[in-house]
Amino acid sequence: MSKPIIGIIMGSQSDLRVMKEAAEFLDELKIPFELTVVSAHRTPKTDDGLRVVCPGRGLKVIIAGAGGAAHLPGMVASLTSLPVIGVPIKSSNSIDGWDSVLSILQMPSGVPVATVALNGSKNAGILAAQIIGTFDKTIAKKIDAF
Repeated sequence: MSKPIIGIIMGSQSDLRVMKEAAEFLDELKIPFELTVVSAHRTPKTDDGLRVVCPGRGLKVIIAGAGGAAHLPGMVASLTSLPVIGVPIKSSNSIDGWDSVLSILQMPSGVPVATVALNGSKNAGILAAQIIGTFDKTIAKKIDAF
């Protein structure tokens, strides 16, 4: 696959059960992406964490999934000018998913995070493809066909 233009990140390996739907959608449309686990608590400013938001790597959109207090999408949005799409994840320690939804949805002014439905990573993949489609006619045609 060519150089990734969409980054899919998640707070823990257990989030892959939800986040794989975004990856599968992008794979289906043959849109290059990378998939990374980056903990907002453990690795926000490590090489792994900062690599995701590093300018000049070619990423155009970041999809960030997190459960519980869901710090990851907002942390990433505060470190980059790229569009960030947050995926709230209903986790085992979740308050029926509402903690994740509200943590991602209620970002302060100046740190926008687009938010999809609880466990809605496929919609995040679609939205990321739509964003890319605004400047890439090939991807726009794939989205139209979808």
